[in-house]
Amino acid sequence: MKIFVTGTRGIPDIPGGVEKHCQELYPLIVSMGYEVTLATRSPYVARQEPKWYGVQLAHIFAPHKKSMEAIVHTFLAIFAARKNKADLIHIHAIGPGLMAPMARMLGMKVVVTNHGPDYDRQNWGNIAKTMLRLGEYLGGKFANEIIVISTVIADIVKKRCGRESNLIYNGVPIPQKSTSTSLLDSLGIKPKKYIVAVARFVPEKGLHDLLEAFKHVGSGYQLVLAGDADHETAYSAQLKKMAAADSRVVLTGYISGEDLNQIFSHAGLFAMPSYHEGLPIALLEAMSYGLPVLVSDIPANKEVDLSAERFFKCGDVKELAEKLVLLLKKGLSDREKADFQLQIAEKYNWLTIAEQTVQVYEKALRSSE
Repeated sequence: MKIFVTGTRGIPDIPGGVEKHCQELYPLIVSMGYEVTLATRSPYVARQEPKWYGVQLAHIFAPHKKSMEAIVHTFLAIFAARKNKADLIHIHAIGPGLMAPMARMLGMKVVVTNHGPDYDRQNWGNIAKTMLRLGEYLGGKFANEIIVISTVIADIVKKRCGRESNLIYNGVPIPQKSTSTSLLDSLGIKPKKYIVAVARFVPEKGLHDLLEAFKHVGSGYQLVLAGDADHETAYSAQLKKMAAADSRVVLTGYISGEDLNQIFSHAGLFAMPSYHEGLPIALLEAMSYGLPVLVSDIPANKEVDLSAERFFKCGDVKELAEKLVLLLKKGLSDREKADFQLQIAEKYNWLTIAEQTVQVYEKALRSSE
């Protein structure tokens, strides 16, 4: 089977939840004997390699403009898939889902993964939100098969598109923790004495709430924000200004590989104050490292099995501050750590996810619609 993948900025080591999802998933599907070509967006690829861990990379033009890049790139990728004589095209995310009808008209079998209602993101205007809703609807109506990453999204698809979907969770590998502190030393970060958040600098990630709440955390702790903005905005500039006003806040920029491993391995607490998520990979990563976690009580986060004290009311800076102080002191019990490991091994295992995804591909190819 020849599979063509679009809807992602690309791989490897390109920031974003969909990108991380694809980076873990497709090498495993290749190892199962399938041929996979993944379309990358040209502005995000510093070095155009032809292949990565067996996944063929098709480097396709995309305008470096937030409102245009996904739709233009997906349009071009569909014609590349047809030229490639792919058996199936897998479209990730609801924005690119706008192109599902075109792929079907060109005679292709289509699988769409709905990673979440992106129109709930605070950085989109009304026109963009309308287009995203349309993409969700068209992707849901025209795909041969739909994959969702949470029961919350499955309910949305059932309600808006009148269809059943295939529930396949995001996954996370079990890490080999880093013993090195070279990055921490270079940035002046003290092991086990910092809170870490891993996110893009966009409003729906709630980092402004975290910075405000951190003012009430004792002076012996630091706050490490691992991330940046894809496109510099007034919000991201203001966030960096807020961070610069507190000498205890460290901005690492986008990091991956060993650098991110170090940041997770030596953290004292992971925080996710998001207003919107699909299924949060960064939270699953933190759990895989056995970190204490504190997250907002949005539906996507509550789908992960955590004790009540590890949630705070979304947007409530006072409660966030109180729980940061509480959980920094409390840490994580051996029982919770074992439960985290069990969840990761059973529910968020990438090999299982790859097998489930291939089963959906086979079902889509058998579809007569």
